[in-house]
Parts: sequence; C-alpha cells; structure tokens
Amino acid sequence: MTRLFGTDGVRGLANELLTPDLAVNLGRAAASVLVGTDDSPHRLGRRPRAVVGRDTRASGEFLDHAISAGLAASGMDVTRVGVLPTPAIAHLTASQDVSLGVVISASHNPFPDNGIKFFARGGYKLEDAVEDRIEAALAEDLPRPTGAAVGRVIKGETVADQTYINHLVDSVATDLSGLRIVVDASNGAASSVGPAALRNAGAEVIAINASPDGLNINADCGSTHPEQLQAYVRSVGADMGVAYDGDADRCLAVDAEGNLVDGDQIMGLLAVGMKADGTLGSDTLVVTVMSNLGLILAMREHGIRIVQTGVGDRYVLEKMLQGGYTLGGEQSGHVIDTLHATTGDGVLTSLRVAARMKRTGKSLAELASIVQRLPQTLINVPGVDKAAAGTNKAVQDAVADAEKQLGETGRVLLRPSGTEPLVRVMVEAASQEESDRVAAGLAAVVKDSLAL
Repeated sequence: MTRLFGTDGVRGLANELLTPDLAVNLGRAAASVLVGTDDSPHRLGRRPRAVVGRDTRASGEFLDHAISAGLAASGMDVTRVGVLPTPAIAHLTASQDVSLGVVISASHNPFPDNGIKFFARGGYKLEDAVEDRIEAALAEDLPRPTGAAVGRVIKGETVADQTYINHLVDSVATDLSGLRIVVDASNGAASSVGPAALRNAGAEVIAINASPDGLNINADCGSTHPEQLQAYVRSVGADMGVAYDGDADRCLAVDAEGNLVDGDQIMGLLAVGMKADGTLGSDTLVVTVMSNLGLILAMREHGIRIVQTGVGDRYVLEKMLQGGYTLGGEQSGHVIDTLHATTGDGVLTSLRVAARMKRTGKSLAELASIVQRLPQTLINVPGVDKAAAGTNKAVQDAVADAEKQLGETGRVLLRPSGTEPLVRVMVEAASQEESDRVAAGLAAVVKDSLAL
C-alpha cells in the first residue's frame, strides 16, 4: 500500500484524495498520537490545544473546518487562525502553549491540490516514524470523549497575525528605511503579513500578486514564476524584489537589475554575514545535494564548511539540530535559521536579506556575487516509475556515461519526487550548452526506460 504521508505531509487533489472525511480522521489520529504523549495540559487541568492555519486555496476553507472538527472531537481546544504562512503556524506552535499545529496547504503546487501537515509541540515537523503512527491510527477505533470533555473551536486571526509580524521584525532588529522592495506574494498565505512585516521594519513596499481570490494562488506568479517580479523591480526602480510560494516557507530574490537571486546565493550571502558576526554555528552551512557546486566553492573560499543532506527541508533541519548548526536550506528558497525559526520561513528570509543590504550598504547584486553558479540544468520527467530510478540498468548506465563525459567539471543527480510520479534530472557542467545536452540525453533515457 502507498504511504499516505509524503515528504511534506499529506498532499493531493482536494476533494478527491484529500476529502473532508480524511481531514476529520487525520485530526482524530494526530490528536491520539501527538497529544497522547503530551501530558503537560492535563497536569494543569486543561484540555490540550491545537492551532490550525491555511493558505488561500478555496478548498482550504472546508478542510480547515473538517480537521478542526476532528481535533475538537478528540478533546482538543482548537484555535483557527485563518490564512497564515506555514512558518507562522510553526512559530505559534513553538511559542504558545500548543500541543499540535496544523497547516492546510499544498505549498507551490497548483491551485486544485491541497495538503495537511503537522507540527508537534515545539514547532517542529514530524519524523517519518510519527507520521507512520498517525497513518496507522486511522484504522483504529479511537476514543470519543463526550460532554464537557469535547474540545472547543475558536477563531483568532488578528492576534495571530500581529504576533507573527512582531516576531519577524524583532528577529532582524534592523531599520530598513530607505529600501524600496517589491513583494510578490503569489496570491498566497503571505499576501497580508509579508508586506506588513517589511513595512513594519521600515521598508517602502510595493506588493504584487497579493489579492487572493481562492483560485489564483501560484498562478504564473511567486517563487515558481518570478518573471513578472523581475520586470516589475526594474520598472519601478526598486532596490530588490522578493517572491514567496503559496505557503511562504520559501523565498527567492531579485536584484535591482532584475536578475534572479536563488536560494543558494541567499544562503551564501547570509552565511558570510553570520560567520562575520559569530552566529554561524560551527562556521557550517547545511545544504542538500541539489545545491550548486558554485555555492560549495564560494563557501570554501570564505572558510565555511558545507554539510550536505538528501533533498527536503526536513532533512536539512534534522542535520542542523544534530550538529548545532544555525543556517541551512535548499536552492529552491527554503532557508532555515534556527536562531529564529523551526522551519523554512520565506518572510523571515526576505527580512534578513534586506537587513544584510542595509547593514553593509551593498546592493543585493554585490552581496550575491560571492556565489558564481555553475551552469545547471534541471529537467522534471513526469509519468515514470520513480522507485526504479536507482535500479534500472539502462538509466544507471546512462548516468555513468554522463558522469564520464563531464569528468571533474560537473556532476549528475537523479532524484525521485517525494510527492509526484516524476524523476528530477539535474546536471551541472562547465558550460550551459554541455549541461543542457547531457541533461536532455539523460532525461530521454529516463522517460523511455521508466515510463508507466
């Protein structure tokens, strides 16, 4: 049987895979597993508490009510905070007396999808083993409290919004006045709090794609489609632009000339700054195997050690916590700062980049230039048996041949998607032409050999 939980919670087509019935049952199962081990509320004579937030998808409205019902039916008091970024829910779970946080979002996925992910007390995503216990609990006859033991459901949007914004502004503690910043909110969860946090920090903010209607999240905008932002930054003479994804746990940037600054470059410029001020834990940056070789070479030049993990921000965070490291992330824009957050936070990242510009007096282009990216090609090959990518002989022979062609000037990486039936083919080479050619050839072999 296929595992219900993917790399980032339960995700799929809303009202087909992700139904109200499943949401109710996931709420009951999560309460049973997570709250069953958290006796702190009971010791104080209170019901355990949960906080539930969502992005702007229309389906999030009924899923919000459904999972809140499941949690309350299990004896939890539930605060529904409405539309807020994923990292805001993590922060509220970590900073309040909350046993469980829930986010209803499919992140950067298209509008028809949705997802449910959980945070345990302390604001951290769940380990695989805990998710497996929740999935197993779906088949169990779970307790059904009655009378005064059932939970209550309240709404707390305004207070939660301001609590999160205050946390962000306090975290950077830098006056951003004098900076003009364009924010592409992807018509998603940060449409309100993203621009507000930057304004509260003193920046002049121009917000685009910040008018969600329930249907337009991620639609040709945000971190997956930054072209509009790039043009807009140039047209209004902004100092920088930032693009979030649907749930705002990632951020990409744009310099004053409209050039894209990716997650690798953001991590590089932040790491150098943190090393200088003594806050980069063990002078180490944690990245995934998908990060560009240019980042690794740049960090070596600045005396910063690189630790690599598998793809996924949860694995980056796991390594960070194990080693006591304070900065890590992914090329896609998930940047984790454990000094101020328990998960990737796109709005926090944008504030930290702007603060670095203000403190140094340097442009974003100058700061980002420390990372000279090697040409890289990433091709998603859909409709394939991703589980066979590491064992199919034709594919493995093609990988070996590609590595031989590239020699020491490049590398090849095949990664199955954690949420979709596709394989990601990534190639880095000395020239873009060579990178494109090798990647296209390898992608063709993957498609032919692993077609479903």
